[in-house]
Amino acid sequence: MAANIVHRRNFRERKDCLQQYSDRELIERFRLDSGGILFVESLIRDQISSGSRRNMALSSLQKVLLTLRFLATGKMQLCNGDDMGVSQPTVSRAITVTLASLTSPLMISRFVQFPSSAAEIRRNQESFHAIAGFPGIVGAIDGTHIQIIAPHEYENEYVNRHNYHSINTQVVFDAKYRIIDVVAKWPGSTHDSRILNESGLRVLFENNHIPIHTHLLGDSGYPSKRWLLTPFLRPNQPSQLNYNRAHKKTRSVVERGIGQLKRRFHVLHGEIRLSPEKACQVILSCAILHNICKDRCIPCPQDHEDDGEDQQVNVHVPHIFNNNGNDGLIYRQQFAETHF
Repeated sequence: MAANIVHRRNFRERKDCLQQYSDRELIERFRLDSGGILFVESLIRDQISSGSRRNMALSSLQKVLLTLRFLATGKMQLCNGDDMGVSQPTVSRAITVTLASLTSPLMISRFVQFPSSAAEIRRNQESFHAIAGFPGIVGAIDGTHIQIIAPHEYENEYVNRHNYHSINTQVVFDAKYRIIDVVAKWPGSTHDSRILNESGLRVLFENNHIPIHTHLLGDSGYPSKRWLLTPFLRPNQPSQLNYNRAHKKTRSVVERGIGQLKRRFHVLHGEIRLSPEKACQVILSCAILHNICKDRCIPCPQDHEDDGEDQQVNVHVPHIFNNNGNDGLIYRQQFAETHF
């Protein structure tokens, strides 16, 4: 009779990353230091902890580390065996559950908040005013394209004007490079102005939930409104020239902010090889983690001043908008004459 053969599963040893690496090395690999990693894990531990009693089931901390590694590098295969010593299907499942938990409504509302109180708005206005003397600014807005693989459905809608597939993401930064609003759900062919028009941000301003004389700064891809100040396309007066000069310097915050976000999380630099729905979760996760890094003073790897130079800035061709009888244009002229 043939002897019974017992097949034993061979498990690769998993590193204890928090013990093995210094905070500097952790930031290079995962974009957060040990305290930041443990903080994120504590926020979503209950949602991602495995109920399985199998041998070598991933812990919630290991799932967080795998996800951070993916967001930091943009290459899921680098998570396989690099630090955790797990199979690729396990990596994929861990990242899926962690992204879903990171982007829950509770997490988004906690870490990405548009200022609503008078004190918060005043602090933002003072910080922006210190840049170039531009008054009343609560945030700087722009759109940025995050490249994705061609989706199986509605493929043409995701092709942007640069002729690649993307999610056109609307983002608003405060003067300290924190994200205070983000919309990541629109196909790449959607224009920035439509994303804004369909957003909750427009509702906040136009339904008077935000005090008057509080403004966003946007480029010429947006319509000029009483609450959204855009540059003059052909400035021909001293006040318009001074306005444009201060506008450009102040609005550079959003370009630098997007540059910081993409440099911190390299997954946003290349092609996200996931469905549009999961790609949007990736973008939102990066926004939340970016703010956590800002709150905890965790620097970008190789942080430097020219933050906006390594990111692709949307270049807009001016459009003719319905400005409610040119009310926004008239307001902008009066604003420039009053303040510049």
